[in-house]
Amino acid sequence: MESTPLRAIALVCTLNPSPARSSSQLLAEQTIEALAEHAVTGEVVRIADHDVRPGVTVDMGEGDAWPSIRNKILAADILVLSTPIWLGHPSSVAQRVMERLDGELSETDDEGRMLTYGKAAAVCVVGNEDGAHKVSADLFQGLNDVGFSLAPNAVTYWVGEAMQGTDYQDLDKTPDSVASATKALAANTAHLARHLRAAPYPVS
Repeated sequence: MESTPLRAIALVCTLNPSPARSSSQLLAEQTIEALAEHAVTGEVVRIADHDVRPGVTVDMGEGDAWPSIRNKILAADILVLSTPIWLGHPSSVAQRVMERLDGELSETDDEGRMLTYGKAAAVCVVGNEDGAHKVSADLFQGLNDVGFSLAPNAVTYWVGEAMQGTDYQDLDKTPDSVASATKALAANTAHLARHLRAAPYPVS
């Protein structure tokens, strides 16, 4: 079972559209690379490049880009959410993603389970000050509420020294602690996703 191919999608919630550089994008890409070591293929989607409308339903009408992104989430086994820290919170883009995922509460399979029940989720966080635990806690709760499962150590993060301006993407090399956390996230999340695929949750 540990070699069963899996799919992952990473949603990058930087405020800046491409081609602007992004630490959140870099850490998401590193996480996808780490997942590849566990037979997981994936892609990275930068939300700011798409017209994701505000709302709490799965489709907000003509021009809304969320339905196509949602289709990729539903086709994947693993969702990675990558966000910067702004004012001690996940970015407003990450919050919008969570609000759109709220629409999954009303979407179920033939047995009444949310369509996200068989999927694992993980989180990437970057910032220049402390707050990664708080931000990941916020996202963990929201992801769990809308049906995703979380493995142990399902977060990788980097925060710079307080009151300094260094970005993760500007480091000369990935710190060993971040690389180790990313490796653990990938191994545990891939393991959980395979078990969820093999043994779905029971009907409530």
